[in-house]
Amino acid sequence: MELNDITYIIRGAAFRVHGELGPGLLESAYENCLCYELRRQGLQVRQQPALQLRYQEISLEVGYRIDLLVQDQVIVELKAVERLEPVHTAQLLTYLRLSGKKLGLLINFNVQNLQKGIKRYVM
Repeated sequence: MELNDITYIIRGAAFRVHGELGPGLLESAYENCLCYELRRQGLQVRQQPALQLRYQEISLEVGYRIDLLVQDQVIVELKAVERLEPVHTAQLLTYLRLSGKKLGLLINFNVQNLQKGIKRYVM
């Protein structure tokens, strides 16, 4: 499956979740509902997989967790905040770099119009 196809399905699922729940809930509620929707669409979703940090010749488990890894290709970082800040973008870009993945979505569910809450990043 192509990356664009995967992100199209993720976006559609996010719109369904947001349409049903609306803004104002905890991130974990959106995460679990989005996982359900994506799996219903036949996608493989890993929830909260650990992200190892490589420093020179060592690999460290330091507690970093990706919100969702879809089809082992797309990182989805979820937020439920008043507005996305540069630190949220930096977090996703760092996760992409550390994981070697090429594509990530940053989704903020705490907005009235979800189109304004989804950002796509390519490394």
